[in-house]
Amino acid sequence: MDLSSSLLSPKRGFVGLAMALACCVATASAQSSTSQPSAGRVDDERIDRIDDNDPGQWLAYGRGYSQHRFSPLEQVNRRTVRDLGLNWTRKIEVRHRLQSSPIVVDGVLYVTDSWSAVSAVDADTGETIWTFDPKTQRTRARWSCCGGPINRGVAVYRNRVYTATFDARLVAIDARTGKKVWDVATDDYPSRVPYTISGAPLAAAGKVFIGNSGSEWDHRGYVTAYNAETGEKEWRFFTVPGDPSMPFEHPEMEMAAETWNGEWWKLGGGGTVWNSMTYDADLHTVYIGVGNGTPWSRKIRSPGGGDNLFLSSVVALDPETGRMKWYYQTTPGDNWDYTATQDMVLADMEVDGADRKVLMQAPKNGFFYVLDRIDGELLRAHPYGAMTWATHVDMETGRPVENPDVVWEEKPQWILPGNTGAHNWEPMSFDAAKGLMYIPTHDTPFFFALPKDYRETGVYRPRERTMNLGVAMGAYRTKLIEEAGERPEPKGFLKAFDPLTGETAWKVQNKTARIGGVLSTAGGLVFQGDGSGTLSAYNSDTGERLWEFDAYGSIIAPPVTYRVGNTQYVAVVVGASFTYLDFGKLLVFSLGADHALPEPPSRDRSIPEQPPMTASTEELAQGETLYHQFCASCHGYGARGYRNADLRLMSPAIHDAFQKVVREGLLLDLGMDSFGNDLNETETELIRQYIISRANIDRETSGQ
Repeated sequence: MDLSSSLLSPKRGFVGLAMALACCVATASAQSSTSQPSAGRVDDERIDRIDDNDPGQWLAYGRGYSQHRFSPLEQVNRRTVRDLGLNWTRKIEVRHRLQSSPIVVDGVLYVTDSWSAVSAVDADTGETIWTFDPKTQRTRARWSCCGGPINRGVAVYRNRVYTATFDARLVAIDARTGKKVWDVATDDYPSRVPYTISGAPLAAAGKVFIGNSGSEWDHRGYVTAYNAETGEKEWRFFTVPGDPSMPFEHPEMEMAAETWNGEWWKLGGGGTVWNSMTYDADLHTVYIGVGNGTPWSRKIRSPGGGDNLFLSSVVALDPETGRMKWYYQTTPGDNWDYTATQDMVLADMEVDGADRKVLMQAPKNGFFYVLDRIDGELLRAHPYGAMTWATHVDMETGRPVENPDVVWEEKPQWILPGNTGAHNWEPMSFDAAKGLMYIPTHDTPFFFALPKDYRETGVYRPRERTMNLGVAMGAYRTKLIEEAGERPEPKGFLKAFDPLTGETAWKVQNKTARIGGVLSTAGGLVFQGDGSGTLSAYNSDTGERLWEFDAYGSIIAPPVTYRVGNTQYVAVVVGASFTYLDFGKLLVFSLGADHALPEPPSRDRSIPEQPPMTASTEELAQGETLYHQFCASCHGYGARGYRNADLRLMSPAIHDAFQKVVREGLLLDLGMDSFGNDLNETETELIRQYIISRANIDRETSGQ
C-alpha cells in the first residue's frame, strides 16, 4: 500500500510523525513565459514613497516600510464590493500552513509556499513567469515551534527577490529569470538543534536583514545584516547574552547580561526575531521585535529574577553598524511567551499637542504601545484585548503592573492572554486618516503550570533534542486542567482601535478563534479572513460585513490589493483545512469577475476503529509523556491534530509501519524526520498505544 496516500485516511532605555502530504510548488529552473517582468526595480525611496509614486503596487511585506497595510486604491469600495468576484486561482500544492503575504511589483506577483519555494506570476492573469525551489531540507520541520514549515513571503529589491528558507538560509534570486544569485546559511551560530526561519526578510539601505525562529528549541536569538549585492555578512546583533565567561560580541550584551541570573545560556536563552522588522527611512533606523525566552518560566530560566534583556522588546538599530540606538521592553522578565515580534507600524502623529514620529505595536501581552521612534519614549500603553496577568502599564516606569492574584508558579491556572497572545503575527492595518488601527485579536487562554519534577524537587532537568518550555505537559498537565475546571472559550475578533485614546470604535467576532491578517483601503473597506475559510469585507467605519466569500480552506495569511492597468485586484493565500481534501491556493478577486471555485470533497474526520490496545495504565502514562515530548508540537496536544496529520486517523498500514516511520525515517520526503536516536522500539510503541487510547476515548465521546 502507498503509505503517503494512507496518511490522508523599562520606560526608555539606551545605549513529528507523518507530516501532512506536501508537494513543492515548483521546479528549480526558470520557466519561459510571454510575460517579461521588470520586477525588482525597487529601491529604498520607491518603497518609502509608495503612496506618492506607486499607489497600485505592493512593494514590501507591509506594502511600504511604514507597514500600514493600507491601500489608497478605491475602485473596490463600499458600493461596488458586492460585485467582487473570483478572477483567477493558483494551486499551492502543500497542506501545511500558508502565511505568505504576496508582493506585487510592476504587474508581477511573488508568492511563497510553506517550504519557501517562490513563484513569480503575471498579476493580471495568473500565468507562471518562473518558479524557484530552494530545496529546503524538509526534515527541519521537526524543529518548528508550532507544527511544520512556514514562510511569510519575500523581499523584492534592486532587481532581486530575497527569500528566507525554513532551513535557515537566505537566498537571492534574479527577479527577471528566477535563477539563484547567491545562497548563504544564516544558522552559523552553534546550537543544540537546527535553527529555522519563518519570517519574511527586510531589504533596505543596501542590505537584507533576517532573524530566526524557535526560541523554544534552545536557540539564542540574533538578527544578521547581509550585503544585498554579494550576500556577505556585514554585522550581527544578538538579542540575549551568551556565556558570560566568554567575550561579549558587542557592548549591548554586556549590558544585557546584568539583567539575567543563573545559567540561562545552557538553554540558549531565546529571544529569536521570528517575524517583525521594519526600516525607518526618515531616521535611517531598523526596528526589530524580539521574542520570548527559553524556558518560558522565568523562575527556571533566570532564578533570582531580572528583566532578561532584550526579550520581548522593540530594539532600534543603526543599519550601518548594527549598534543599538534605544530599546523598549514590553514585558520585563517575560513569563508567558509574550513576544514583541508582532508587526510594527510607523507613522507621523500629533500626540498631546506635539508632532511625533511614532512606532505602534500590539504585542502578545495585550497592551497596545505607542512609542516615540526617535528615542523610544513611551507615549501610550492601552489594553486592546482580554487579560488577567496584568492590570495596567505604569506610565512613569513604562512597566506593566502584574496581577498579584494571577501567579501560576503558585497556582496552576488559565491565563489571558495565552501563549498565542491577544494578537500574534497576523498583521494589523492602519488607516492614518481615520486614526484607527484594525487589529486581529483573540481571547485564547493557556493553562500555565510548572513541570511536575520541578515543583517537587526545585530542579529543572532540560530535555535534549526537544522543546524546553518550562511548563507542565503530558498526563500531569491533563490532571491539573481537570482539577482547574472549565476552560474559558477561545474567541477571535476584528477590532477598530484608537491607539491614542485606547477606545474600540467597533469590533466583530470572527467565525473561529483562528484569525487572519488585515487589509484596509481608501474604499472604506477592511478585509480579513479566518480559520473557517471565509474572506470578509467590512465597512471600515462601522464593522458591518458587506461581502464574504467561502474559500474552502483556512485563511490566516493577510490579504493584499494592487492595480494592473485599470483593474484593482484583491489577493489572498488560502491554506488547506481538515474539512476538505484539498491543497492550498492563491485567490485573486476583481469587480465583475465570476470564476467559480468548486467545493472540494469533504475529508472524513471520523476516527476509525483502532488496533488492539495492549498497554497498561502505567504504560499509557509513559506513552503520553513521550508523545508530548516528541510529537505534540506537530501533531497537537492530546493527539488531536489540526495543523498536521491527526494521528488518531492513522490507517492500518501506518499502524503497521509505525516503527519504520518514527525510527527509520520512512517518510523523510514528507518532512517526517527519523527519531531513531531519541526513541527506542519500546518507547515508540508506547506512543502508538497512547494514540490508540486517545482515539478510543474520542470515538466513544463522539458517539461513533
